[in-house]
Amino acid sequence: MEVNARQVQELRAKTGAGIMDCKRALAEEKGDFEKAIEYLRKKGLSAASKKAARIAAEGMVGSYIHMGGKIGVLIEINCETDFVARNPDFQQFVKDMSMQVAASSPRYVQRSEVPEAEVAKEKEILTAQVIEQGKPANMAEKIVTGRLDKFFKDICLMEQPFVREPDKSCEQLLNEMVAKIGEKIVIRRFMRYQLGEGLEKRSDDFAAEVAKAAASN
Repeated sequence: MEVNARQVQELRAKTGAGIMDCKRALAEEKGDFEKAIEYLRKKGLSAASKKAARIAAEGMVGSYIHMGGKIGVLIEINCETDFVARNPDFQQFVKDMSMQVAASSPRYVQRSEVPEAEVAKEKEILTAQVIEQGKPANMAEKIVTGRLDKFFKDICLMEQPFVREPDKSCEQLLNEMVAKIGEKIVIRRFMRYQLGEGLEKRSDDFAAEVAKAAASN
């Protein structure tokens, strides 16, 4: 397949891989951009893959408050040096990710963190749904796998569409940042707080409820 220079440069910008590696990846995957990124990562040719074994112990804890104090997020993102931690691009990335957590309410950073018991329970539920819908047995497993991917996409930060650019995932954004600044970046942990979450809400029309109760006695 013929690969043009614009495609190669775009893939290089996103992954930090060499020009010839990007060209080969696009040719191998017949121009499919996402598959080309995956190809480079599997081969260890992307900047993110090359830096995966390096230690990231610097960075910053970012915060974000939304809706007049009703939602708050703390997030720790690590990099390799204090110099990069002070970099405006890195700090903007931390801000973007804290906003992402506030908006999309993920529960885990990546799917490897999801407890096996939770995955098994979800798979059990999805399988029961497929059976209830009368799907053919030879299609059931494929359907469940697809729905399980959607489950991970909903609860794992790295797999969620980035709220400001929904055509790319948060993992893609992370890889772009790694390629841009030249250091390993790790989203280590986050905590999302929502005002009143888990508490029983008091009815807005409490007086009317009292009046109704009194009338029935």
